[in-house]
Amino acid sequence: MAQTSRLPPLNALRAFEAAARLESFSRAADELAVTPGAISQQIRLLEDHVGTPLFTRQGRGLALTDAGRAAANTASDAFDMLERAVSLMRRPAMKRSLTVSVSPSFAGKWLAPRLHRFQDAHPGIEVWISAASERVDLAAGAADLAIRYGPGGDMTLNEERLLTEEVLPVCSPDLLHDGKPLVRPRDLAGHTLLHDASPESDVDGADWASWLKARRVRGIDVSGGVRFNQSALVIDSAVAGRGVALAKRTLVQNDLAAGRLVALFSDGASPVRSAYHVVTAKNRPLSADAQSFIAWLKAEARHHESSVDEL
Repeated sequence: MAQTSRLPPLNALRAFEAAARLESFSRAADELAVTPGAISQQIRLLEDHVGTPLFTRQGRGLALTDAGRAAANTASDAFDMLERAVSLMRRPAMKRSLTVSVSPSFAGKWLAPRLHRFQDAHPGIEVWISAASERVDLAAGAADLAIRYGPGGDMTLNEERLLTEEVLPVCSPDLLHDGKPLVRPRDLAGHTLLHDASPESDVDGADWASWLKARRVRGIDVSGGVRFNQSALVIDSAVAGRGVALAKRTLVQNDLAAGRLVALFSDGASPVRSAYHVVTAKNRPLSADAQSFIAWLKAEARHHESSVDEL
């Protein structure tokens, strides 16, 4: 059959991609939920369409021809792109919407209290905050950008540091007035310790045991107290006067500035290696709205860090 510029049937291309990737008609049939005979028929149809063999049959074995080998990776990439396109189609159709993926604690304690300033400056952009602990697939279009906490260095994404972090002991001012003394770190022995048990805390050493060890404080039992799997819950419990929290500075700063919490000990702050990063997919160009949001985030981060210096 003469070559043509028309594309062959999609089923034939799908059969070729699966058979080339799996190097087997039988495994391709299992993956696509059809019979091996159907895969063989689709391959013959494709070979007739392009005018050249794509596989050689060697007994029960299967090998790609030069033409098949040249097209195999491109075919896989093409189907990946189609899957991403379908994912984008399934997103809610909203005019000039921007979806930002972020952890619940960062969303509630840092981002949400500031978001009105972006909305005032950009009333035509509808921002959707997707607050979840699970990381979404940015390459598949699940969000336009994300703010993630960690050591950084993910080479599969575009990544830019937004905010550094440190931890420090905090408590309600009522606890200072009405509770046992809290003048020196060893006074913590008389208080309930509130633990941030979010996954990144163990990686950073941002826990009570590490904090006390760095200050050579012994004799305090860190196995008791209350543990929370989200940083914001640790802070809220401290505001309620339930104990002393080892809190992330970025998340606790609003409560410190408002007087709901007080920082303890002159040398209480300990830097951690993790930071907050703005991340985007490498395979998807940034929209003008996403660029505006990132620029706003950076300005807010600079203002935040200058206010930390003033505390």
